[in-house]
Amino acid sequence: MNLCSVSIDLDEISHYFAIHGIDAQTPELAHLVYDRALERFARLAKECDIPLTFFAVASDLERPESAAALKAMVEAGHEVANHSLSHLYDLTRHAVSVQETEVQDAIELIEACMGVRPTGFRAPGYTMTDELMGVLSRSEVAYDSSVFPCPPYFGVKAAVLGLMRLRGRHSRSILDTPKVLTAPTRPYRVGTPYWSRGEGMLELPIQVVRKSRLPFIGTSLALAGPTRSCWLAAGVVGEPLVNIELHGVDLLDESDGLAALVPHQPDLKIPYQQKFETFCAVVEVLKARGHRCVRLDEAAEHFQTHGLPS
Repeated sequence: MNLCSVSIDLDEISHYFAIHGIDAQTPELAHLVYDRALERFARLAKECDIPLTFFAVASDLERPESAAALKAMVEAGHEVANHSLSHLYDLTRHAVSVQETEVQDAIELIEACMGVRPTGFRAPGYTMTDELMGVLSRSEVAYDSSVFPCPPYFGVKAAVLGLMRLRGRHSRSILDTPKVLTAPTRPYRVGTPYWSRGEGMLELPIQVVRKSRLPFIGTSLALAGPTRSCWLAAGVVGEPLVNIELHGVDLLDESDGLAALVPHQPDLKIPYQQKFETFCAVVEVLKARGHRCVRLDEAAEHFQTHGLPS
């Protein structure tokens, strides 16, 4: 059985200003992902008839309105997973005690707000280490979905961070080890190091296209548009799990008050409705080719029960 999962990292807008090293956020943008984008994702789930997995930054749920909006998604049958307590981009460079706080306190806060204990984790910025994998294991996390073995993404990120330094701008984002590019592209149990196969935590890697290993994520699909995205989908059809990772910002655009980010994120020039249609078109292609859409915790349970792909 071939599966498909759509997950959304609910990073609020402040994190994008931090990535690009700019200080232009206004108070009305602070909760845009929860107050506007989340409703659009609810409509996406309904129109595509799919369940979603939301990776929540737990501290965002201390705001009652955000917690209530996300709990409504849980009550509608969607999953909430752990995206750390405060989304430290350099989490892997902190002491293990800090990593434990970011993982365990987030689990407890999400459970208190949602009434359901999260079983999955995604690291800020996809950046992972063996130490953080160990923290997840000790916290009894069932699966991780952080590894992104995508050479084009890695190269662009390295170039952008280098250019920012030359221009005197500081990004809070960091670069993972290039060795992650050798990691399996299909679900696997991590070894030591974590980009190798072993007997450890179940890893559900972020999706890349076969052979070319182009990114098959929200930003690249939005920029490609409906027609070219469906063409890219041919390169993932038949995979045991097509793990499509989106961000809350993927259903926002310049008209939502994000003009200051447009020079740094060209996908914000694309009307959110067009992006919405792109994501729906991709899902429909996968469903038509026999992929069953499930939440990531359901995908993890499937591989735990039926074994891992080769």
